Amino acid sequence: SGQHRVARGSVQLLAPIGDPQKVICVGLNYRDHCQEQGAKVPKYPIIFNKFPSAITGPFDDIVLPPESNEVDWEAELAAVIGKPGRHIEEAAALDHVVGFTVANDVSARDWQLRNGRQWLLGKTFDTFCPLGPALVTKEAVRDVHSLGIRCRVNGQLMQDSSTQQLIFSLPHLIAWVSRFTTLLPGDILLTGTPAGVGFFRKPPVFLQRGDEVQCEIEELGAICNRVA
Repeated sequence: SGQHRVARGSVQLLAPIGDPQKVICVGLNYRDHCQEQGAKVPKYPIIFNKFPSAITGPFDDIVLPPESNEVDWEAELAAVIGKPGRHIEEAAALDHVVGFTVANDVSARDWQLRNGRQWLLGKTFDTFCPLGPALVTKEAVRDVHSLGIRCRVNGQLMQDSSTQQLIFSLPHLIAWVSRFTTLLPGDILLTGTPAGVGFFRKPPVFLQRGDEVQCEIEELGAICNRVA
């Protein structure tokens, strides 16, 4: 109708999904990310999770925890479940998706890879899952497996890839995860990150207070978070 509008500058955008039952994540799911660390392409999806309390808004701060000195970025495509299912067939998997959004799988590498190699602890500090800027319905996306994905830190391009680099497709991931748990509306599936993370740079680069991290996916928009 053109009515009931508010100025964008007058509102704070929250994460499009703020209280999912599950935040399911996939590791080592981009070919170029495997190559940058000399890792073999996995035969099966590597699954871990974040707690929903890690979710924060698309333009909110990422808060550095005092427990970590090695906080890293990971731009990711996130799929949001719209229809419940268990033992979902791969051919019908996208029927269970309502849409997509941009995520940053912020990671404390010292916890993920050294302090007992506890991926969950390294991935789930508060504010370690910025999401947004909106939920884009799947009908509005040309081809989810052919989208440019980028991350910039303080304006410098760090990640520049495409979802064509995905090892396991979104339908495969949904079918795989649904073998072990019932997927429910609002559940979020982070599908992995491409090459260009800070940990595998020479020398490694980690986020510092005052940095600005922008994650962008073609057709889905961009999120931008200051590090505090």
